[in-house]
Amino acid sequence: MSRLVRSATLSRYTEVARSVGLDPLRILAEVGLPGTCLDAGDNLVSASAVCRLLEMSAAASDAEDFGLRLGEGRQLSALGPLGMAVRDSRTLRDALGAMARYITLHSEALFLGVEEREGALVIRLSLMVEHSGSTRQADEMVLVSVYRMLQELMGPGWRARRICLSYRAPRNLASHLRVFGRPVEFGCDFNGIVCELKDMEAVLPAARPELARYAHAYLDSLAARATMSMSEKVRRMVLSLLSSGSCSVERVASQLGVDRRTVHRKLLQEGSTFSSILDEVRASLAVQYLGHLERPVSYVAVLLGFSMQSAFSRWFRGRFGCSPSAWRSDGAQSAGPLPRQQLVAASPEQRV
Repeated sequence: MSRLVRSATLSRYTEVARSVGLDPLRILAEVGLPGTCLDAGDNLVSASAVCRLLEMSAAASDAEDFGLRLGEGRQLSALGPLGMAVRDSRTLRDALGAMARYITLHSEALFLGVEEREGALVIRLSLMVEHSGSTRQADEMVLVSVYRMLQELMGPGWRARRICLSYRAPRNLASHLRVFGRPVEFGCDFNGIVCELKDMEAVLPAARPELARYAHAYLDSLAARATMSMSEKVRRMVLSLLSSGSCSVERVASQLGVDRRTVHRKLLQEGSTFSSILDEVRASLAVQYLGHLERPVSYVAVLLGFSMQSAFSRWFRGRFGCSPSAWRSDGAQSAGPLPRQQLVAASPEQRV
């Protein structure tokens, strides 16, 4: 299934691409995206193509911070009606609840999880795309976009307790420090933002709850016409629960408010099973996690919900035909970017 995202996610792409010497229309064509997607924020485009676009843009321009630059100027208005529901919420708890509830109307590929852990508020951000290559630029764009939106809600002086990225640190940390106003923690087991728990009950300065009710009603009408399949609901719950080590069909069913038999029945009607979805999510995350060479295979096993590394290795060999270490050594996790000369902006004499 090809997941879609509103083309508003590419707002400012033309500006950022040209600032690092790229021809935006040329690189859009390379990944199969129409140039018109930059003109209307409500067009739906492939989330995988957007991920490829950002990775190719970063590689072609040698701008490791391309995703950060793109998300740096993002405001709640980029979310359309969802942005209105979030902005006019009474408290941050209400705002995050609205974002988590309706985020699929903006992006089918983005999972936003909110949980309270050890006296802190943890906002986890994950992308679910068919693209098998790196999604670092898209991950960082989403992270800084959500961070900027939180500042818009709470006020410019607000700061998070921690900023977490699962990737290794880049050569230059200046952009991350400028954007977040504090050092970023790299090599974490998730991408996300950790806030003070007391922030959840903070009354938002610009809140207009009476308008938020209208926005919720409109979003509910949209959601009713775009009901999420049971397969997609289960996939999102698996992504949320996997690293806890207790991602069972019983727990997923409980989280969805139904019984196990209902989950099985609806999945069968959609031509799927719980085990196949669990296997699919694990395979996608295994490729991503093993791409971080600094992570021990034993740690990757834990993140994927395996109680023992040996169990993970057996599963991986059955899925990929080799051991995790051999796959990592062969460099199967990376795909070569297009040559820079194919993507840089055309010279004046080349333009028509």
